[in-house]
Amino acid sequence: MFCRGIKNINRIVVKVGTRVLTYPNGKLNLIYMEKLVRQIADLQNQGKEVLLVSSGAVGAGIGRLNLTTRPATLPEKQAVAAVGQGYLMQFYEKLFSEYGYTVGQVLLTREDLRERKRYLNSRNTLLMLFKYGVIPIINENDTVAVEEIEFGDNDTLSALVASFIEADLLIILSTVDGLFTNDPNSQNNKGDEVDFISYIPELTKDIMSKAANTTDNLGTGGMVTKLQAANIAVDSGVPVIIANGKAENILSLIMEEKDVGTYIAARKVALPLRKRWLAYGPLSLGSITIDAGASKAVINDGKSLLPAGILYVSGNFSEGEMVKIKDLKNNLIGRGLTNYNSADLSRIKGLQSKDVASVLGHCARTEVIHRDKLVLNMQVTD
Repeated sequence: MFCRGIKNINRIVVKVGTRVLTYPNGKLNLIYMEKLVRQIADLQNQGKEVLLVSSGAVGAGIGRLNLTTRPATLPEKQAVAAVGQGYLMQFYEKLFSEYGYTVGQVLLTREDLRERKRYLNSRNTLLMLFKYGVIPIINENDTVAVEEIEFGDNDTLSALVASFIEADLLIILSTVDGLFTNDPNSQNNKGDEVDFISYIPELTKDIMSKAANTTDNLGTGGMVTKLQAANIAVDSGVPVIIANGKAENILSLIMEEKDVGTYIAARKVALPLRKRWLAYGPLSLGSITIDAGASKAVINDGKSLLPAGILYVSGNFSEGEMVKIKDLKNNLIGRGLTNYNSADLSRIKGLQSKDVASVLGHCARTEVIHRDKLVLNMQVTD
């Protein structure tokens, strides 16, 4: 058995999904919530810092409003979440207070991580809550999030948070034991052997393909979503455990290094904090296709991207916004903050840097994307 090295960690992010927190009718499972809170409080008693990413606002709202189905439209979802979020926090506050702990609610949208200043403000707020001995409880701000800026699921949110607070471990609690080679509940396996995967040293395409055959029947994501989120965390140096949240004392078992859940090892060389924001914070608003020479210079030589290597410009973006960088085969090379808007970049693509100012009629930057504002594709998702 491999050693997970969990006993030496201090800062933990625990993500719990809607199906774990609620009954099928959408109402909160108060017995489960009490058990979860007791385990987190016990970790705090051990001197650890725990941040809880909790789904359940929409589910709690469904139960509170006695609805029979999950809301289908965005306004319905936002309204139900507005009712459910307060209801959810009411129970967390009551339960944690019984163990002597104060909680702090933090609601985030993708927009909070898009801008560098807001990203750092979010990080600083959470670190200060730790300093005060408060247990942060985070959820996506469903009451204001729209399709263009929402995280899409709390798996991704938990990974982004684990990344920017530099957590030591991310635990994703689901309704399944972890990752299997095939869906153990499927009737379509045709006799294929179903094996449990307890340890993943590196996330590969083969592992992701296995996840595509496994679901956990969650409302907003399955095992693929969890591994995509895990990729963000492990790139940031944060190991991940996907485990069954319904299992008795699951957090205690994990911290005792019992062989439960699927453990995904962190990369040995993690992205620096600023590079993490570049990789996973801002949404890309366009793309730049570059030639083979520019690809080599950016990937192999660590160079900035210059106008001469640019072939095509797609999308509508402003100076300072995030764009994808692709090669001629449409492979994602990386992401970066551009020094030019899309209109000007279309005018100067392919030019030598010395000729740019004469075309634009004003002083111009030498680089389209400086190497300090560029992150290469370490399996970056976008």
